[in-house]
Amino acid sequence: MARALGDPAPTGAAPVPTGPTPAEPGTPAPAGGAAAAATAAGTGRAGWHRRVAALPLAYLAALVVLGFVHPFLPTWRWAAIHLLLLGAVSNAILVWSAHFAAAVLRAPAPDRRRAQAARLVTLNVGVLAVLVAGTVDRPWLGVGGAALVFAAVAAHFVGLARRLRRALPARFTVTVHYYLAAAVALLVGVPVGAWMLVVDDALRPRLVLFHAHVNLLGWVTLTVLGTLLTLWPTVLRARMADGAVRAAIVALPLAVTGLALLGVGVLAWWRVVAAAGLALFTLAALVALRPALAVARVRPPNAFAGWSLAAASGWLLAALGMDAATLLSADGPATAADRFHAVLLPLLVGFVAQVLVGSLSHLLPMVLGGGPGPVRRRTDLLQRHGAQRVATANAALVVFVLPTPPFVRITTALLILVVLVQFLVPAARVLLTARR
Repeated sequence: MARALGDPAPTGAAPVPTGPTPAEPGTPAPAGGAAAAATAAGTGRAGWHRRVAALPLAYLAALVVLGFVHPFLPTWRWAAIHLLLLGAVSNAILVWSAHFAAAVLRAPAPDRRRAQAARLVTLNVGVLAVLVAGTVDRPWLGVGGAALVFAAVAAHFVGLARRLRRALPARFTVTVHYYLAAAVALLVGVPVGAWMLVVDDALRPRLVLFHAHVNLLGWVTLTVLGTLLTLWPTVLRARMADGAVRAAIVALPLAVTGLALLGVGVLAWWRVVAAAGLALFTLAALVALRPALAVARVRPPNAFAGWSLAAASGWLLAALGMDAATLLSADGPATAADRFHAVLLPLLVGFVAQVLVGSLSHLLPMVLGGGPGPVRRRTDLLQRHGAQRVATANAALVVFVLPTPPFVRITTALLILVVLVQFLVPAARVLLTARR
C-alpha cells in the first residue's frame, strides 16, 4: 500500500515498475496495478469511486456551459469561481482526502460509506443553494447553503480526526495533518463568505481578501501540498526523495502561521503583516515542493498527469509572487481587492484546475478496477494528446494574463475551454465504460 502512494523503494533498489500502480486505500500493494484494480472492482470500491467521480466532472461541465452563456449572466465571474472551488474542488477534496487518509494511515476503507455519502449530499445541496442564491440575488438562501457546506466540512474534519486518533503511527501521518489544517481554513472562510452575502459595507474589500486567501491558500493549497507528498512520486513512478516527509513536517507550521498572519493582515489592513504572512506561506510551499523537484530531476514527467501537476506548481509560485506585489503596492484594501482579480486567474486556472484535472487523470483509471487491461486502456484514454493539452492550456493562460486586446483574450479563453472539454469527454467515457 505504501508503495502505491509513492513510498520510496529501499535504498539501492530498482525503480518502481512503469506499469499502473494501485491507489486504493487499505489494499496491500502488489508488484503492479492488476491485483489492486481487481480488488477494487470486487469490493464495490470501484462503484463508489465511479459515482462520486461524476460530481466534480459535472461542475466542470457546468463551467464549460457557463463559458458560452456568460454574456447573459451578470454574475458569471462569481459563479465560475464557485463552480470550480466550491463545487468541483470541494467535492474532490472530500472524496480524495478521505481516500488518501485511509491509505497513509493503513486503515481499510469502510464497506459502507453512509457517513461519507451523507457529507457529500449535504455539501452539494449547500453548494447548489449558494450558486442559486448568488445568481438570483437571494442572500439568505445562500446563507443556508453556506451553513450546509460548513456542516459537511465540519463532519469531514471530525471523521479525519477520529481516524487519525485511532490509527497506529505511520510514516505519512503528516498528510492527514495537512487535511485537518485545510478543513479548519475553510471552516473559518465559509462564515465570512456567508456574511458578505447579506452585508455590503466599507469592510467588504477586507472580507473579500480574507475569504479568498483563506479558502484558496488554506482549503485548496494545503490539501494539494499534503497530497503531493505521496501522489507526485506515484505519478512519476519513482522513489520518493530523501527528506520529503521531513520537509512536509517542517512546511506545515510555516504555512499555517503564514496563513494566519495573512488573514490578520488583510482584515486589519496591515500590509506589512499581510505580506510577511504571504512570504512565510510561499516559503512553506517551496520547502514542501523542493523534494518533488528532486524526484523530477531523476525521473522527469512523461505524461499528461505529471506535466499538469508540474505546471500547476509553477503557476502557484508565480501567483503567490503576483499576490505579494499586489498587496504591497495597493494604497488601500479596495484597491487590493480590485487587483486581486489578476491573481485569481493564475491561481484558479493555472494552479487549481490543472491540479484537479491532472490528479483525476492519474487516479481514476486505478480506482475503477477491472484488471490491468481496462486500467491501461483508461490511462491511455485520459492521457491522450497530453502534450498538446498542457501546452495549449498554459500558453493560452500566459497570453491571457498579459495586456492583450479583447479578441485575443476571447480566443485564449476558448482554447482553455477546449482543453477542458478534451479532459471531460474521455473522463465521462471512462466512467460509462467502467459501469458496463
